[in-house]
Amino acid sequence: MRSRYSAFATDQRDYLLRSWHPDTRPPNIEHQPGEPVAKWIGLKIVSHRTIDDTHSEVEFIARYRIGGRASRLHETSRFIREGDHWYYVDGTLHES
Repeated sequence: MRSRYSAFATDQRDYLLRSWHPDTRPPNIEHQPGEPVAKWIGLKIVSHRTIDDTHSEVEFIARYRIGGRASRLHETSRFIREGDHWYYVDGTLHES
């Protein structure tokens, strides 16, 4: 989870795609022209739950700023391990 947050914060789209499970991964991660870019400013891990040897969930709050306005993303992300690698599968957003 922390590595994906860092990749968002440093705009490492290639890492984000590689760490996303192929069954749910988008074809690309592109900014739309004129779309404001988020500046990520903080991550708090709320909880972590191991479901079994290959499934896990992480609840987090990520803070970001767009155009001087602060916002937050509160999500529970689901991960799956295949071989030695953990992959992001999907997430459920929480109302903040």
